[in-house]
Amino acid sequence: MRYLGIGELARTARVRASALRYWEERGLLPGSHREAGRRVWPVSTVRRVALIRMAQRAGFTLAEIALLLNGDTSPGATRQWRELAARKLPELDDHITRTQALRRAVADCMACGCMNFDQCVLLATPGDAF
Repeated sequence: MRYLGIGELARTARVRASALRYWEERGLLPGSHREAGRRVWPVSTVRRVALIRMAQRAGFTLAEIALLLNGDTSPGATRQWRELAARKLPELDDHITRTQALRRAVADCMACGCMNFDQCVLLATPGDAF
């Protein structure tokens, strides 16, 4: 089995080494072991880090991510994860809606062409996306 040192894992997974140490401390990453005094993880840890990063971007807390990663496949744990994910989906939908409104507002400002914020009609419109 191939192992990665903390620096190599951090570069490969595009995270800071401090994040890896913190996630390991919180139980999100499997405990590393030492080779020649260096902390190392199996290459498969890169995939786990990618899952942690994706879950964070989706708005899950570290406690929620730990629940996902704890490996418990009992019906109770699976139900708890499904409920957690079901609650997260509306939050993501709301975030998408707000982001699309902001995108439209920026596109409208670019199309306006006035380039004078003090006199811009779009910025004076009530109910704008800003």
